[in-house]
Amino acid sequence: MKQHLVAMLNIIFFLFFFLQQKWIVVNGDMFIRSKGIQFMLNGSPFYANGFNAYWLMYMASDPSQRPKVSATFRQARSHGLTVARTWAFSDGGYRPLQYAPGSYNEQMFQGLDFVIAEARRYGIKLILSLANNYESFGGKKQYVNWARNKGQYLNSDDDFFTNFLVKGFYKNHIRTVLNRYNHITGVVYKNDPTIMAWELMNEPRCTSDPSGRTIQTWITEMAFYVKSIDRIHLLEAGIEGFYGQSTPQRTHLNPHFNSGTDFIANNRIPAIDFATVHSYPDQWLYSSNDQSQLYFLSNWLDAHIQDAENVLHKPLLIAEFGKSRKDPGFSPYQRDMLFNTVYSKIYASAKRGGAASGGLFWQLLAQGMDSFRDGYDVILEENSSTANLIAEQARRLYEIRKIVSRAR
Repeated sequence: MKQHLVAMLNIIFFLFFFLQQKWIVVNGDMFIRSKGIQFMLNGSPFYANGFNAYWLMYMASDPSQRPKVSATFRQARSHGLTVARTWAFSDGGYRPLQYAPGSYNEQMFQGLDFVIAEARRYGIKLILSLANNYESFGGKKQYVNWARNKGQYLNSDDDFFTNFLVKGFYKNHIRTVLNRYNHITGVVYKNDPTIMAWELMNEPRCTSDPSGRTIQTWITEMAFYVKSIDRIHLLEAGIEGFYGQSTPQRTHLNPHFNSGTDFIANNRIPAIDFATVHSYPDQWLYSSNDQSQLYFLSNWLDAHIQDAENVLHKPLLIAEFGKSRKDPGFSPYQRDMLFNTVYSKIYASAKRGGAASGGLFWQLLAQGMDSFRDGYDVILEENSSTANLIAEQARRLYEIRKIVSRAR
Protein backbone atom coordinates (compact mmCIF):
# COMPACT_ATOMS: atom_id res chain seq x y z
CA MET A 1 0.00 0.00 0.00
CA LYS A 2 2.84 2.37 0.90
CA GLN A 3 4.61 1.67 -2.42
CA HIS A 4 1.41 2.49 -4.36
CA LEU A 5 1.03 5.77 -2.42
CA VAL A 6 4.65 6.75 -3.16
CA ALA A 7 4.17 5.93 -6.85
CA MET A 8 0.97 8.02 -6.97
CA LEU A 9 2.68 11.00 -5.31
CA ASN A 10 5.55 10.74 -7.77
CA ILE A 11 3.12 10.78 -10.73
CA ILE A 12 1.34 13.88 -9.34
CA PHE A 13 4.66 15.62 -8.73
CA PHE A 14 5.99 14.93 -12.21
CA LEU A 15 2.71 15.92 -13.87
CA PHE A 16 3.08 19.32 -12.17
CA PHE A 17 6.76 19.41 -13.19
CA PHE A 18 5.90 18.55 -16.82
CA LEU A 19 3.23 21.25 -17.05
CA GLN A 20 5.66 23.79 -15.64
CA GLN A 21 8.24 22.80 -18.25
CA LYS A 22 5.61 23.19 -21.01
CA TRP A 23 4.92 26.72 -19.73
CA ILE A 24 8.64 27.51 -19.96
CA VAL A 25 8.67 26.41 -23.62
CA VAL A 26 6.26 29.25 -24.44
CA ASN A 27 7.77 31.87 -22.17
CA GLY A 28 11.52 31.47 -22.42
CA ASP A 29 14.66 30.34 -24.18
CA MET A 30 14.64 26.53 -24.17
CA PHE A 31 18.25 25.99 -25.27
CA ILE A 32 20.50 24.46 -22.63
CA ARG A 33 23.51 26.72 -22.05
CA SER A 34 26.66 26.35 -20.01
CA LYS A 35 27.74 29.06 -17.58
CA GLY A 36 30.89 28.38 -15.64
CA ILE A 37 30.57 24.90 -14.14
CA GLN A 38 26.80 24.55 -14.55
CA PHE A 39 24.20 23.93 -17.21
CA MET A 40 21.56 26.64 -17.41
CA LEU A 41 17.98 26.65 -18.68
CA ASN A 42 16.02 29.88 -18.69
CA GLY A 43 18.44 31.48 -16.26
CA SER A 44 18.39 28.66 -13.67
CA PRO A 45 20.63 25.61 -13.16
CA PHE A 46 19.64 22.57 -15.22
CA TYR A 47 20.42 19.02 -14.11
CA ALA A 48 20.61 16.26 -16.70
CA ASN A 49 18.99 13.38 -14.86
CA GLY A 50 18.57 10.97 -17.73
CA PHE A 51 19.28 7.80 -19.62
CA ASN A 52 20.90 6.24 -22.65
CA ALA A 53 18.76 4.66 -25.37
CA TYR A 54 20.99 4.18 -28.41
CA TRP A 55 18.22 2.33 -30.28
CA LEU A 56 15.67 5.14 -30.58
CA MET A 57 16.27 6.04 -34.26
CA TYR A 58 16.55 2.38 -35.27
CA MET A 59 13.18 1.52 -33.71
CA ALA A 60 11.46 4.69 -34.92
CA SER A 61 12.49 4.01 -38.53
CA ASP A 62 9.84 1.25 -38.49
CA PRO A 63 6.46 2.99 -37.98
CA SER A 64 5.03 -0.16 -36.36
CA GLN A 65 7.67 0.10 -33.60
CA ARG A 66 7.24 3.79 -32.85
CA PRO A 67 4.89 3.17 -29.91
CA LYS A 68 7.91 1.74 -28.04
CA VAL A 69 9.75 5.02 -28.52
CA SER A 70 6.72 6.97 -27.28
CA ALA A 71 6.26 4.61 -24.32
CA THR A 72 9.92 5.04 -23.34
CA PHE A 73 9.70 8.82 -23.33
CA ARG A 74 6.39 8.69 -21.46
CA GLN A 75 7.78 6.41 -18.76
CA ALA A 76 10.95 8.49 -18.53
CA ARG A 77 8.97 11.68 -18.10
CA SER A 78 6.74 10.15 -15.43
CA HIS A 79 9.90 9.38 -13.43
CA GLY A 80 11.31 12.89 -13.83
CA LEU A 81 14.00 12.07 -16.39
CA THR A 82 15.05 15.09 -18.41
CA VAL A 83 17.72 13.98 -20.92
CA ALA A 84 18.20 11.07 -23.34
CA ARG A 85 21.45 10.25 -25.13
CA THR A 86 21.10 8.39 -28.42
CA TRP A 87 22.76 7.68 -31.76
CA ALA A 88 22.47 9.98 -34.78
CA PHE A 89 24.54 7.54 -36.82
CA SER A 90 24.24 4.12 -38.40
CA ASP A 91 26.90 3.64 -41.03
CA GLY A 92 26.72 0.80 -43.52
CA GLY A 93 25.42 -2.65 -42.68
CA TYR A 94 21.79 -3.51 -41.91
CA ARG A 95 19.22 -0.69 -42.07
CA PRO A 96 21.83 2.09 -42.14
CA LEU A 97 21.26 5.80 -41.89
CA GLN A 98 24.30 6.39 -44.13
CA TYR A 99 24.66 3.50 -46.61
CA ALA A 100 27.61 5.06 -48.47
CA PRO A 101 29.61 8.24 -47.87
CA GLY A 102 27.16 11.11 -48.27
CA SER A 103 24.25 8.81 -49.24
CA TYR A 104 21.40 8.53 -46.75
CA ASN A 105 18.38 6.34 -46.10
CA GLU A 106 15.41 8.68 -45.83
CA GLN A 107 13.38 6.15 -43.83
CA MET A 108 16.04 6.14 -41.09
CA PHE A 109 16.24 9.92 -41.09
CA GLN A 110 12.47 10.05 -40.68
CA GLY A 111 12.94 7.78 -37.66
CA LEU A 112 15.30 10.34 -36.15
CA ASP A 113 12.80 13.09 -36.99
CA PHE A 114 10.22 11.16 -34.98
CA VAL A 115 12.58 10.69 -32.02
CA ILE A 116 13.24 14.42 -31.82
CA ALA A 117 9.54 15.23 -32.20
CA GLU A 118 8.56 12.80 -29.42
CA ALA A 119 11.30 14.04 -27.12
CA ARG A 120 9.98 17.56 -27.67
CA ARG A 121 6.44 16.38 -26.95
CA TYR A 122 7.47 14.88 -23.60
CA GLY A 123 9.82 17.71 -22.62
CA ILE A 124 13.01 15.63 -22.79
CA LYS A 125 16.30 17.01 -24.10
CA LEU A 126 18.53 14.97 -26.40
CA ILE A 127 22.26 14.42 -26.71
CA LEU A 128 22.92 13.17 -30.25
CA SER A 129 26.12 11.23 -30.89
CA LEU A 130 27.55 11.50 -34.41
CA ALA A 131 29.79 8.41 -34.74
CA ASN A 132 30.90 5.26 -32.96
CA ASN A 133 34.33 4.10 -31.91
CA TYR A 134 33.15 0.50 -32.13
CA GLU A 135 31.98 -1.69 -35.02
CA SER A 136 28.31 -1.73 -34.00
CA PHE A 137 26.31 0.54 -36.29
CA GLY A 138 29.39 0.87 -38.52
CA GLY A 139 31.75 2.92 -36.42
CA LYS A 140 35.17 4.19 -37.40
CA LYS A 141 35.87 0.81 -39.07
CA GLN A 142 33.16 1.45 -41.65
CA TYR A 143 34.54 4.90 -42.47
CA VAL A 144 38.03 3.45 -42.94
CA ASN A 145 36.67 0.69 -45.20
CA TRP A 146 34.86 3.27 -47.31
CA ALA A 147 38.15 5.11 -47.76
CA ARG A 148 39.94 1.85 -48.68
CA ASN A 149 37.30 1.28 -51.33
CA LYS A 150 38.25 4.69 -52.75
CA GLY A 151 41.88 3.63 -53.07
CA GLN A 152 43.29 4.79 -49.73
CA TYR A 153 45.96 2.53 -48.20
CA LEU A 154 45.10 2.43 -44.51
CA ASN A 155 46.68 0.16 -41.90
CA SER A 156 44.36 0.60 -38.93
CA ASP A 157 40.89 1.67 -37.90
CA ASP A 158 42.68 4.44 -35.99
CA ASP A 159 43.40 6.04 -39.38
CA PHE A 160 39.87 7.37 -38.95
CA PHE A 161 41.39 10.18 -36.92
CA THR A 162 44.09 11.23 -39.40
CA ASN A 163 43.22 10.32 -43.00
CA PHE A 164 42.03 13.33 -45.01
CA LEU A 165 39.38 11.39 -46.96
CA VAL A 166 37.92 9.73 -43.88
CA LYS A 167 37.79 13.08 -42.09
CA GLY A 168 35.98 14.50 -45.10
CA PHE A 169 33.40 11.71 -44.96
CA TYR A 170 32.85 12.39 -41.26
CA LYS A 171 32.57 16.16 -41.72
CA ASN A 172 29.98 15.57 -44.40
CA HIS A 173 27.96 13.50 -41.92
CA ILE A 174 28.19 16.31 -39.36
CA ARG A 175 27.00 18.81 -41.93
CA THR A 176 24.16 16.56 -43.11
CA VAL A 177 22.79 15.84 -39.63
CA LEU A 178 23.06 19.40 -38.31
CA ASN A 179 21.34 20.82 -41.40
CA ARG A 180 18.62 18.17 -41.50
CA TYR A 181 15.08 19.60 -41.80
CA ASN A 182 12.72 17.73 -39.49
CA HIS A 183 9.62 16.91 -41.51
CA ILE A 184 7.51 16.47 -38.37
CA THR A 185 8.46 19.55 -36.33
CA GLY A 186 9.40 21.80 -39.24
CA VAL A 187 12.63 22.78 -37.46
CA VAL A 188 16.18 22.28 -38.76
CA TYR A 189 18.14 20.20 -36.24
CA LYS A 190 20.75 22.90 -35.60
CA ASN A 191 17.93 25.28 -34.63
CA ASP A 192 16.00 22.88 -32.39
CA PRO A 193 16.18 23.48 -28.60
CA THR A 194 15.02 19.88 -28.03
CA ILE A 195 18.62 18.95 -28.75
CA MET A 196 20.77 19.71 -25.72
CA ALA A 197 24.14 18.85 -27.25
CA TRP A 198 26.07 17.13 -30.02
CA GLU A 199 28.61 14.44 -29.23
CA LEU A 200 31.56 13.96 -31.60
CA MET A 201 31.87 10.21 -31.02
CA ASN A 202 30.77 7.51 -28.63
CA GLU A 203 33.86 6.67 -26.56
CA PRO A 204 36.65 7.65 -28.99
CA ARG A 205 39.85 5.69 -28.44
CA CYS A 206 43.14 5.65 -30.33
CA THR A 207 45.25 2.86 -28.87
CA SER A 208 47.89 3.25 -31.61
CA ASP A 209 48.88 6.62 -30.08
CA PRO A 210 48.98 6.40 -26.28
CA SER A 211 50.42 9.93 -26.12
CA GLY A 212 46.93 11.27 -26.82
CA ARG A 213 48.12 13.70 -29.50
CA THR A 214 46.11 12.07 -32.31
CA ILE A 215 42.80 12.28 -30.46
CA GLN A 216 43.59 15.80 -29.24
CA THR A 217 44.20 17.04 -32.79
CA TRP A 218 41.08 15.30 -34.09
CA ILE A 219 38.78 16.67 -31.36
CA THR A 220 40.15 20.17 -31.91
CA GLU A 221 39.52 20.03 -35.66
CA MET A 222 36.07 18.44 -35.48
CA ALA A 223 34.85 20.60 -32.60
CA PHE A 224 35.80 23.70 -34.58
CA TYR A 225 33.96 22.30 -37.60
CA VAL A 226 30.76 21.64 -35.62
CA LYS A 227 30.86 25.16 -34.19
CA SER A 228 31.33 26.62 -37.68
CA ILE A 229 27.88 25.21 -38.53
CA ASP A 230 26.08 25.46 -35.17
CA ARG A 231 27.14 27.95 -32.51
CA ILE A 232 23.93 27.55 -30.50
CA HIS A 233 24.09 24.00 -29.19
CA LEU A 234 26.50 22.62 -26.64
CA LEU A 235 29.19 20.20 -27.79
CA GLU A 236 31.03 17.38 -26.00
CA ALA A 237 33.67 14.93 -27.20
CA GLY A 238 32.18 11.65 -25.91
CA ILE A 239 35.30 10.55 -24.00
CA GLU A 240 35.19 8.19 -21.03
CA GLY A 241 37.35 10.19 -18.65
CA PHE A 242 40.69 8.40 -18.74
CA TYR A 243 43.56 10.57 -17.59
CA GLY A 244 46.56 11.11 -19.87
CA GLN A 245 49.98 12.67 -20.11
CA SER A 246 48.77 16.15 -19.18
CA THR A 247 48.11 14.90 -15.62
CA PRO A 248 50.48 12.02 -14.80
CA GLN A 249 49.58 12.36 -11.12
CA ARG A 250 46.03 11.22 -11.97
CA THR A 251 46.79 8.23 -14.22
CA HIS A 252 46.84 5.81 -11.27
CA LEU A 253 43.07 6.27 -11.14
CA ASN A 254 42.64 4.77 -14.62
CA PRO A 255 41.70 1.15 -15.22
CA HIS A 256 44.77 -0.68 -16.53
CA PHE A 257 44.44 -0.22 -20.30
CA ASN A 258 45.41 2.36 -22.88
CA SER A 259 42.79 4.50 -24.62
CA GLY A 260 44.84 7.27 -26.20
CA THR A 261 42.61 9.93 -24.64
CA ASP A 262 43.29 12.59 -22.02
CA PHE A 263 40.44 13.82 -19.83
CA ILE A 264 42.03 17.18 -19.03
CA ALA A 265 43.61 18.03 -22.40
CA ASN A 266 40.62 16.86 -24.46
CA ASN A 267 38.12 18.86 -22.42
CA ARG A 268 40.29 21.98 -22.28
CA ILE A 269 39.67 22.50 -26.00
CA PRO A 270 37.72 25.79 -26.16
CA ALA A 271 34.98 24.47 -28.48
CA ILE A 272 34.17 21.63 -26.05
CA ASP A 273 31.48 23.02 -23.74
CA PHE A 274 31.33 20.35 -21.06
CA ALA A 275 33.24 17.31 -19.89
CA THR A 276 31.97 13.74 -19.82
CA VAL A 277 32.92 10.65 -17.86
CA HIS A 278 31.73 7.04 -18.16
CA SER A 279 32.05 4.40 -15.48
CA TYR A 280 31.71 0.62 -15.63
CA PRO A 281 33.54 -0.80 -12.61
CA ASP A 282 32.07 -4.25 -13.28
CA GLN A 283 33.84 -4.29 -16.68
CA TRP A 284 37.00 -2.40 -15.79
CA LEU A 285 37.59 -4.24 -12.48
CA TYR A 286 35.78 -7.47 -13.33
CA SER A 287 37.90 -9.60 -10.99
CA SER A 288 37.24 -7.31 -7.99
CA ASN A 289 34.36 -7.64 -5.54
CA ASP A 290 31.45 -5.19 -5.32
CA GLN A 291 32.96 -3.26 -2.44
CA SER A 292 36.19 -2.64 -4.38
CA GLN A 293 34.25 -1.62 -7.46
CA LEU A 294 32.19 0.91 -5.51
CA TYR A 295 35.35 2.26 -3.89
CA PHE A 296 36.86 2.75 -7.36
CA LEU A 297 33.67 4.43 -8.57
CA SER A 298 33.62 6.85 -5.64
CA ASN A 299 37.25 7.91 -6.19
CA TRP A 300 36.78 8.08 -9.98
CA LEU A 301 33.83 10.44 -9.67
CA ASP A 302 35.40 12.57 -6.92
CA ALA A 303 38.52 13.17 -9.02
CA HIS A 304 36.58 14.13 -12.15
CA ILE A 305 34.20 16.42 -10.28
CA GLN A 306 37.15 18.18 -8.63
CA ASP A 307 38.99 18.56 -11.95
CA ALA A 308 35.90 19.82 -13.77
CA GLU A 309 35.56 22.52 -11.12
CA ASN A 310 39.16 23.49 -10.43
CA VAL A 311 40.99 22.76 -13.69
CA LEU A 312 38.50 22.74 -16.57
CA HIS A 313 35.95 25.18 -15.13
CA LYS A 314 33.22 23.40 -17.08
CA PRO A 315 30.17 21.28 -16.21
CA LEU A 316 30.65 17.52 -15.88
CA LEU A 317 28.13 14.97 -17.13
CA ILE A 318 28.35 11.33 -16.04
CA ALA A 319 27.22 10.21 -19.47
CA GLU A 320 27.20 6.43 -18.93
CA PHE A 321 27.07 4.22 -15.86
CA GLY A 322 25.47 0.94 -14.97
CA LYS A 323 25.80 -2.56 -13.59
CA SER A 324 25.03 -5.73 -15.52
CA ARG A 325 22.71 -8.41 -14.24
CA LYS A 326 25.06 -10.82 -16.04
CA ASP A 327 27.70 -10.17 -13.38
CA PRO A 328 28.34 -13.19 -11.11
CA GLY A 329 26.11 -13.07 -8.03
CA PHE A 330 24.14 -10.09 -9.34
CA SER A 331 21.19 -8.76 -7.36
CA PRO A 332 19.03 -5.66 -7.92
CA TYR A 333 20.39 -4.38 -4.60
CA GLN A 334 23.91 -4.27 -6.07
CA ARG A 335 22.73 -2.23 -9.03
CA ASP A 336 20.82 0.10 -6.73
CA MET A 337 23.96 0.61 -4.64
CA LEU A 338 25.87 1.67 -7.75
CA PHE A 339 23.07 4.01 -8.88
CA ASN A 340 22.86 5.47 -5.40
CA THR A 341 26.62 6.12 -5.33
CA VAL A 342 26.45 8.03 -8.63
CA TYR A 343 23.28 9.92 -7.68
CA SER A 344 24.63 10.87 -4.26
CA LYS A 345 27.79 12.36 -5.81
CA ILE A 346 25.70 14.38 -8.25
CA TYR A 347 23.28 15.57 -5.59
CA ALA A 348 26.04 16.59 -3.16
CA SER A 349 27.75 18.54 -5.93
CA ALA A 350 24.54 20.18 -7.16
CA LYS A 351 23.60 21.17 -3.63
CA ARG A 352 26.76 23.26 -3.27
CA GLY A 353 26.70 24.59 -6.84
CA GLY A 354 29.40 22.18 -8.04
CA ALA A 355 30.29 20.86 -11.48
CA ALA A 356 28.51 17.48 -11.45
CA SER A 357 25.50 18.43 -13.53
CA GLY A 358 23.80 15.10 -14.10
CA GLY A 359 24.00 11.40 -14.87
CA LEU A 360 22.68 9.18 -17.66
CA PHE A 361 22.34 5.48 -16.82
CA TRP A 362 22.84 2.77 -19.43
CA GLN A 363 20.29 1.85 -20.70
CA LEU A 364 16.50 2.38 -20.71
CA LEU A 365 14.24 -0.03 -22.61
CA ALA A 366 10.52 -0.32 -23.18
CA GLN A 367 8.69 -3.55 -22.48
CA GLY A 368 8.81 -6.09 -25.32
CA MET A 369 12.41 -5.34 -26.37
CA ASP A 370 14.08 -8.56 -25.20
CA SER A 371 16.52 -8.66 -28.13
CA PHE A 372 18.02 -5.35 -26.93
CA ARG A 373 18.70 -6.55 -23.39
CA ASP A 374 22.43 -6.38 -22.71
CA GLY A 375 22.41 -6.94 -18.96
CA TYR A 376 22.50 -3.22 -18.15
CA ASP A 377 18.92 -2.59 -19.26
CA VAL A 378 16.39 -0.94 -16.98
CA ILE A 379 12.65 -1.28 -17.64
CA LEU A 380 10.95 1.13 -15.27
CA GLU A 381 7.72 -0.87 -15.00
CA GLU A 382 9.66 -4.00 -14.03
CA ASN A 383 12.51 -2.67 -11.88
CA SER A 384 10.63 -0.95 -9.07
CA SER A 385 13.48 -0.33 -6.62
CA THR A 386 15.71 1.20 -9.30
CA ALA A 387 12.78 3.18 -10.71
CA ASN A 388 12.13 4.64 -7.25
CA LEU A 389 15.79 5.68 -6.94
CA ILE A 390 15.61 7.40 -10.33
CA ALA A 391 12.42 9.26 -9.43
CA GLU A 392 13.78 10.30 -6.04
CA GLN A 393 16.92 11.71 -7.66
CA ALA A 394 14.76 13.69 -10.09
CA ARG A 395 12.73 15.09 -7.19
CA ARG A 396 15.84 16.12 -5.24
CA LEU A 397 17.44 17.86 -8.22
CA TYR A 398 14.18 19.63 -9.06
CA GLU A 399 13.99 20.95 -5.50
CA ILE A 400 17.50 22.42 -5.82
CA ARG A 401 16.57 24.08 -9.11
CA LYS A 402 13.40 25.48 -7.55
CA ILE A 403 15.30 26.94 -4.59
CA VAL A 404 17.88 28.59 -6.84
CA SER A 405 15.17 29.96 -9.14
CA ARG A 406 13.35 31.53 -6.20
CA ALA A 407 16.57 33.08 -4.92
CA ARG A 408 17.17 34.69 -8.30
